[in-house]
Amino acid sequence: MRQGLVAILAVLAGPAVAQVHPNWPLADSAITVEGSAVVVSGHVIASQVGRAILEQGGNAIDAAVATGFALAVVYPEAGNVGGGGFMVIRLANGSSYALDYRETAPAKARWNMYIGPDGNPTDKSWTGHLAPGVPGSVAGLAEAHRRFGTLPWRALLEPAIALARDGFVVDQYRHRSIAGDSARLSRFAASAKQFLPDGRPPAPGSVLVQRDLAATLEAIRDRGAAGFYRGPVARLIVAEMRRGGGIISATDLAGYRPRWREPIRFSYRGYQVISMPPVSSGGVTLALMMNILEGYDSMPPFGSADLLHREAEAMRRAFIERNRSLGDPAFVANPIARMTSKRYAARRRAEIDLARATPTASVSPVLKEGASTTHYSVVDRDGVAVSTTTTLNNSYGSAVTVTGAGFLLNDEMDDFTTAPGKPNNYGLVQGRANGIAPGKRMLSAMTPSIVLDREGQLYLVVGTPGGPTIITQVYHVISNLIDHGMSLPAALAAPRLHHQSLPDRILLEDGGFSPEVVAALEAKGHPVATRSYMGDVEAIIRTPRGWLGASDPRRGGGAQPFRLNRLLSAITILAPTGTITSRSAEFTATAVPAAAPITPPTTAPFFFPLSTRPTTAPAAARHRLWRRRQPGLPVP
Repeated sequence: MRQGLVAILAVLAGPAVAQVHPNWPLADSAITVEGSAVVVSGHVIASQVGRAILEQGGNAIDAAVATGFALAVVYPEAGNVGGGGFMVIRLANGSSYALDYRETAPAKARWNMYIGPDGNPTDKSWTGHLAPGVPGSVAGLAEAHRRFGTLPWRALLEPAIALARDGFVVDQYRHRSIAGDSARLSRFAASAKQFLPDGRPPAPGSVLVQRDLAATLEAIRDRGAAGFYRGPVARLIVAEMRRGGGIISATDLAGYRPRWREPIRFSYRGYQVISMPPVSSGGVTLALMMNILEGYDSMPPFGSADLLHREAEAMRRAFIERNRSLGDPAFVANPIARMTSKRYAARRRAEIDLARATPTASVSPVLKEGASTTHYSVVDRDGVAVSTTTTLNNSYGSAVTVTGAGFLLNDEMDDFTTAPGKPNNYGLVQGRANGIAPGKRMLSAMTPSIVLDREGQLYLVVGTPGGPTIITQVYHVISNLIDHGMSLPAALAAPRLHHQSLPDRILLEDGGFSPEVVAALEAKGHPVATRSYMGDVEAIIRTPRGWLGASDPRRGGGAQPFRLNRLLSAITILAPTGTITSRSAEFTATAVPAAAPITPPTTAPFFFPLSTRPTTAPAAARHRLWRRRQPGLPVP
């Protein structure tokens, strides 16, 4: 029963139904949960860790921090302590904050360090010891907790430590993911030892133990950020750099600082969007794109060539501005006022010919970012919301694991303009505003966002991985909800389009749109290419019954709810079909009534019993009462 497809097509009228391919395979596979508080992430174990923190009385920031560290263990291709990210926070009183913990270029970095003898960029910016920027993730999570966390820091690290020390069961997705990057990982001894035991990816059903990573997490637990940026872990990073010819120094590590920034805010059809400012390009690029499209009083039907044409032309213009103008605000004057201006968007909209594509070269010149990022969203029972996107850049980052420390280093240096005017690893051609300089943060497309409804109430928390497609994916989810009236699961499952100005072509998800629509786009002058699925959106939306979390079916993430019933918390999973399927865990759980707890099946490889006890009496009492309601769980 393809209920997801029905949900997508039901918003269309008459002949528009044929515009979405009838065999679109994702139509019925979004993963959803509902509760008074929800955590959604790229891996169900990490979501369960975040849920457990909420059970202990933690707030959304606590849950986000614990989820982030858990992802570093169970989602090694993108979850990390050796990378960086961005976090958008909205408190219950309506105040909003943006935290930038993007990596920085080491002090020895130079603008031309990745240009080969032929004048073209080399692969040293994305594989090997020269690829990493100074990591920011640990400092960022520590800073978020320092300012807004409520539970003790140690409690947020213990679940990740246990997962690394005792291991977790590898599923099919993780097996395939490691296998796909095994050639790169095998080039570095510590990576091969950790991820390719016996020279092969860990088999589905095997247990992946990461004791060196557990020791690193213990150092962070005991000393906070200093446990990473100073002391034994820092010395291991510097030793790894020397071993492979890298340039991150002890001074670089000790000097890293996250930055609080003013969020980007803009309106779309009466809704308010709160997103990341530069050095993330996400918020301002999204604002320009959506301001251009808002000028059309009504949007053509979903999936129609007329709609895709307008979207592609708006995306083209927004990415041209992005690629040409944006960079680290400590080094570049970013045109934020212009890119978020309704008046400027109207000027760019006037350039769009509704009958023909406008080639990028005739609009103006010119982009970059790894596609293996991960996103997680959290809403707690008080309405505090956190939208976090974090990354190593490419899958498994630089492919270099720090010997003795057990974590991968990023390859974020590739997100700089490594050779001005030349395409990077993702085909993006960028300008000098994003050139390499010591201490500089590289431009990003990460777009963690929070949306308020027309009454100013929290409505949506959303974000995704996907390199440059991050920005357009976030647009699609918001537009699907507001312009096309879709449910959140349908908005996530619907096929997607992307245009980034250069290469000058529309990218469509393979099998998402009908051949007639593709032909109509080509008749308008658009080169059209197809690609595999884009991204892994993790989103939470307000409903009359509480919060609905949805996890993108493209990679198979996981969502976990927390439902408060007086002093009793009960974990519930609601599904109209009677089942919820997590592709990543290859597990099906039977749906239960809203007020009843779900029993973790003994065969569920991802179920993670809480290993730390609450530290406050009320939280401890609630936690003991909850565990007594869960068959098969010991009561502490």
